Amino acid sequence: MKSTILLVEDESSIREMIAYTLSKSGFDVLQAETPTEAFSQIADHNPQLILMDWMLPDQSGIEIIRRLRRENYTKNIPIIMLTAKSEENDKVWGLEAGADDYITKPFSPKELIARIQSLLRRANTEVADKVIKAGNIILDPNNHKVTVDGRNVSLGPKEFKLLKFFLTHQNKVFSRNQLLDSIWGQNTYVEERTVDVHILRLRKSIKSESTNYIQTIRGAGYIFSA
Repeated sequence: MKSTILLVEDESSIREMIAYTLSKSGFDVLQAETPTEAFSQIADHNPQLILMDWMLPDQSGIEIIRRLRRENYTKNIPIIMLTAKSEENDKVWGLEAGADDYITKPFSPKELIARIQSLLRRANTEVADKVIKAGNIILDPNNHKVTVDGRNVSLGPKEFKLLKFFLTHQNKVFSRNQLLDSIWGQNTYVEERTVDVHILRLRKSIKSESTNYIQTIRGAGYIFSA
């Protein structure tokens, strides 16, 4: 499944060039010109990575990154800083603020894509090994263990993969086809109805007294929210 990247850049010509490069490389691209638009896109779409320009209207990219690192739902999103500032002290400042990588303008599109792919691989590896918590659900991927409201829950392989996917992609709607590609694989031919069956099983298994975690969005798919 495509990774979603948020591009925060106020210069339209640079933004359009980068967005085109990202789209041609197979990424879904969100765009923001201002800090307000950036926070709105993050809240609505939960991107897998953010490209952040240093110089923005009203608020600097450094300030935005610091704010993102303070919030639980955004603190682990990989961030690459884009800037014309090339001094070593500027790079150190950006990285200390919370950026994961730093690219100086002008840059090679190939280098940008390579940096993005490397950071996404690293983030996915870290997520794979990390105990994940959401609401009253705790998932331990290493031990294949799930607890809900403190009770152990037994899940089949596909339900476990679905839950892990939802826990790492919260508050975003996914179609049946997207879930099929992510859980069963793009080259596996399975009917969309199969997704509904496994979602139903998962819902029953993680049923909580306080929260309905998986919601159906009519005509669109499913969304997980704690």
